[in-house]
Amino acid sequence: MGSKREQRSASITEMRIEAQENGLPIIEGHAAIFDSLSQDLGIIFPFKEKIRAGAFKTSLEQDDVRALWNHDPNYVLGRNKAGTLELKETSKGLLVRIHPPDTQWARDLAESIKRGDVSQMSFGFICEEDTWTVEGGEDVRTLERVKLFDVSPVTFPAYLDTDVGVRSVLDAYKAHKAEQEKLARDKAKRKKEFDRLKEKFKK
Repeated sequence: MGSKREQRSASITEMRIEAQENGLPIIEGHAAIFDSLSQDLGIIFPFKEKIRAGAFKTSLEQDDVRALWNHDPNYVLGRNKAGTLELKETSKGLLVRIHPPDTQWARDLAESIKRGDVSQMSFGFICEEDTWTVEGGEDVRTLERVKLFDVSPVTFPAYLDTDVGVRSVLDAYKAHKAEQEKLARDKAKRKKEFDRLKEKFKK
């Protein structure tokens, strides 16, 4: 489990613009896709990551989440507590509906989305529960429960957006590997003791 803030974008997110009756746009898309493996992470010791359905459930019920432009807190597009950001888990992933402010920069962003210049979304979070498995010979980290901070249309949706995110996910991987090594040592120790007792009773 990690305690540092991380940022992610799913590999097949999409975003679109819908018009309201008042003519103002709604930005809609998925900020996360469930059970979709990321690209290799970890740099030196590569592994992959995916998000379990239900990972956002508790956070959506409790937390104050913002929609930002490029994760920049100076550009707030919406907020769930204000009713200008709707967040919902669907069978596909985390569905986002943003009612942006009637400002020039928000209108510019909507136009960029319409043109296809901005087409993907990302989310900022802290991992509260994760599990590790081996799939096809690769280590896989599954995000089971996360605390959501923001969702953001992004220009460059790198899966790891910041150095902080890189450090956090590497810390989680190192902790996982350390636990694996401890279990292996304990198993070897138990086997050695078992073999010693078996030889003793043979005599």
